[in-house]
Amino acid sequence: MRMFGFAGYSGAGKTTLIEQLIPRFVTRGLKVSMIKHTHHNFDLDKSGKDSFRHREAGATEVMLVCDRRWVLMHELRGQPEPTFEQQIANLSPCDLLLVEGYKETPIPKLEVHRPANGKPFIWPENASVLAVATPAAADLPRDCPLPWLDLNDHDAIAAFILEKVGL
Repeated sequence: MRMFGFAGYSGAGKTTLIEQLIPRFVTRGLKVSMIKHTHHNFDLDKSGKDSFRHREAGATEVMLVCDRRWVLMHELRGQPEPTFEQQIANLSPCDLLLVEGYKETPIPKLEVHRPANGKPFIWPENASVLAVATPAAADLPRDCPLPWLDLNDHDAIAAFILEKVGL
């Protein structure tokens, strides 16, 4: 399984970019999976539904299955967050695993940066960042040794990623 990550602060456009890239990979015949890490509490389930009630009652795992999809929800119940490697082990085999977040995980990644957010660049402190995607080349500092990718040129970004992961 080949992996490629996306790092950047909230509001930089990581999710929007990934949403544009996935169909480009799929049309090339690749099976693509995704891991998104968040620091925020989330819930995909709805209050009052059977699965929600089962989790609230104390079930550690609840699987929902229908003729179109299935999902497994796992409550940590005080246990530590699984490592990146443990999470990968839970995935079905795929050609390309895209990873959003996990800034510190040593996998090749693209920094998505928007100067309007007023946040610092990640690349100076993160050797896993291979390139920076911003709206304009002028957004990068002059001393940036990494290639610039136009955040709006999704075909070029897809080609860059496929080259870097050897697909």
